[in-house]
Amino acid sequence: MGFIVWLIIGGLAGYFAGQFMGAKRPYGIPGDMVLGIVGSMFGGWILGVIGFSSSGLIASAITAFIGAMALIWIVRQIKKA
Repeated sequence: MGFIVWLIIGGLAGYFAGQFMGAKRPYGIPGDMVLGIVGSMFGGWILGVIGFSSSGLIASAITAFIGAMALIWIVRQIKKA
């Protein structure tokens, strides 16, 4: 059950991060959602490396949102080049 919730939170975080960062979507809403799922793992990993823990639904959602924004930004920069 936790895996399904993790996928939902990551997908929603990717969608909202894509909305927050602007309408320029070279890969569409599904791409934002996939990047959100991967970005949530990225955000959790980065927080773990620097010594923080995101326990709880709200903290996990914030971590996923920030990780999704970072990953979407990176992909958009690579896509420009």
